[in-house]
Amino acid sequence: MELNRDNIKKIALIAGGTAALYWALNHIPDILGILASVVGLLFPFLLGMCVAFVLNVPMRGLEKLLFRPWKRLGGKVPLERLKRPVCLTLSFILVVGVGGMVLLPQLGHIFLTMRDAAPEFIKEVQAWSDGILAKYPQIGEYINQIEWEKIGQEVIQFLKAGAGNMLNSTVGVIGSVFSGATTTFLGLIFAIYLLAQKEKLAGQTKKLLYAHFKPKGVDEFLRICALANRTFSSFITGQCVEAVILGCMFFIAMSVFRFPYALTISVIVAFTALIPVFGAFIGAILGALLILVNDPIQALWFIVLFLALQQVEGNLIYPRVVGSSVGLPGIWVLVAVTIGGSAFGILGMLFMVPLGSVIYAIVREKTGKKLKENHVPPEKYQAGGQKGSCA
Repeated sequence: MELNRDNIKKIALIAGGTAALYWALNHIPDILGILASVVGLLFPFLLGMCVAFVLNVPMRGLEKLLFRPWKRLGGKVPLERLKRPVCLTLSFILVVGVGGMVLLPQLGHIFLTMRDAAPEFIKEVQAWSDGILAKYPQIGEYINQIEWEKIGQEVIQFLKAGAGNMLNSTVGVIGSVFSGATTTFLGLIFAIYLLAQKEKLAGQTKKLLYAHFKPKGVDEFLRICALANRTFSSFITGQCVEAVILGCMFFIAMSVFRFPYALTISVIVAFTALIPVFGAFIGAILGALLILVNDPIQALWFIVLFLALQQVEGNLIYPRVVGSSVGLPGIWVLVAVTIGGSAFGILGMLFMVPLGSVIYAIVREKTGKKLKENHVPPEKYQAGGQKGSCA
C-alpha cells in the first residue's frame, strides 16, 4: 500500500479508533458515570422535549381545526399571530386541566369514602377476629404467650436508633421533592419555548445538517425523523383510544355485575391505562381498596373481573388498536412490549412500540426495494402463492 496522505490519514484514524475502543472497554464504569452526570444535567431539557412532543399532538390538531382558511382577523390583525399561543394554551388546558379536573376529584372521592368507611370496616374486622378466636381458642392462647412488652421495647430501641437516619431521610426527601419540582418547572418552560418556535428551530437544525453533511444523507435522516414523528404521534393517539376503550369496558362490566363505584373506578383505570400494559394495574389496586372497605368478597370478585378484562385488552384490543395506529402487526406489538419491559421497564414499554414500528417500516421498505432489484415476483413470497411450499 502506498503511504500517501490519504492512506496515512486512514491508518491514523484506525489506530486512534482502536486505542479509544481499548480505553473505553477498560473504563466502562467511568464512562457510565460521565453519561449519568450528563443526562442529569440535561434532564430538564430532555423532559421538556418529551412534554413538547406530547403537547404537539393536540396543538397541531387544534391549529388545523380552529385556524383553517382565514389569514386576518378584522382585516388588520394577522390570524397566524394568534394561532400558536391560543392552541398552545388550549393544549395545556386539555392535557393538564381536564386530566386534573377528572382524575383528582375521583381520587379525592376514593380517599373520602375510605375515610368514612374505615371505622365500620375496623369494627367488622374486629368482629370477624373475635369469631375466629371464639371458634379456635388455641389461637388466642398462642397470642397470649407472645411477650408483647419485650417486643415493644425492641421497637422503641429501633425507633430511637433510626431517628437520626429518619431525619436525614426526611431532609433528603424534601430536597428531592424540591429538585423534582424545579426540574419539572424548567422542563415545562423549555417545552413552551420549543412549541412556540418549533418551525424556526427545525429550519435552523436543517441548515446545520445540510451545511456539514452530504445532502443525500441528510435527506434520508430527515425522512426517518419524519417517519418516527408520525409513528410516535400515532402511538400517543392509539394509547389514548385504548385507554378509553378499557375504561368503557370496566364501566359496562361493573354496571352489569352491580359493583359499587363503577364510574369512579372506570375513570381511574382509564387514566392509569395510558401507561402501556401495566398501567391499568395501578387503577385496579385503587379500585380493589375502595371496594374492600365496602365488601371484601366483592373486592375479590373485582380482581377476578380485572384479570379477565386485562387478558382481553392485552391480547386482543391493545395489539389491534395500538398496532394499527402505528402500522405494526399485533404480534410484533406484543414482542416490542415484552422486550421493552424486560430491558427498560415502563419507559421501555412506552418507547419500544413506536420504535419497533419505525424499524419495521424501514425494513419493509428496504426489503421491497431489494425484491424489485432482484426481480423476485410476488407469487414467490406471498402466502399460498407457490404450490408445494413449506407454508
